[in-house]
Amino acid sequence: MPYLVRRVARPVNARLDEHLPTDHKLIQVYRVGAGLMGLLLIVFGILGLIDRIGFFDTGGATVLALNTNGALSVLSICIGLLLLAGMAIGGNFASTLNIVLGIAFIVSGFVNLALLDTGMNFLAFKIQNVLFSFVVGVMLMWFGMYGRVGSALPHDNPYWRARNPEQAAREDRAAAQAAARLGRGVQGHGV
Repeated sequence: MPYLVRRVARPVNARLDEHLPTDHKLIQVYRVGAGLMGLLLIVFGILGLIDRIGFFDTGGATVLALNTNGALSVLSICIGLLLLAGMAIGGNFASTLNIVLGIAFIVSGFVNLALLDTGMNFLAFKIQNVLFSFVVGVMLMWFGMYGRVGSALPHDNPYWRARNPEQAAREDRAAAQAAARLGRGVQGHGV
């Protein structure tokens, strides 16, 4: 019976992020990126709420040179808190969260660009908000993808090693053999 429960709870014996390395030095980049962007959004949101702007007001209130209203302020705080949670959790979660939210910011920029001068502009976006959305999206994606994707990742990169396990094993064996030969050579010439 426990086998049946395991099969129902987890029908496939693979996780989506199973191939990703879990402990590597790039984790700090993902955490710092999530933390910085999260703090920026929280500060923007808090400053917007302090001004007591109407929740869906589109009157043109600005905070830090960006147009805002109560809804955008609350949304900014929520996303900022999510990024801070990603920073606290760290690892591949922070990287993936940065990438997903980066894409969401870019999509939001395009959607709000289309809604700029319409009655459906509920978040009171102006062109500077659209540009800010694009910049934050690109920065989040950069922080999330740093050292994780690319055509020329070094062979000591944990993501390259995870994607190329056979070649990584061959290189490890060759390095171990070279170290062993070097060790025997030094011992043979020792005092």
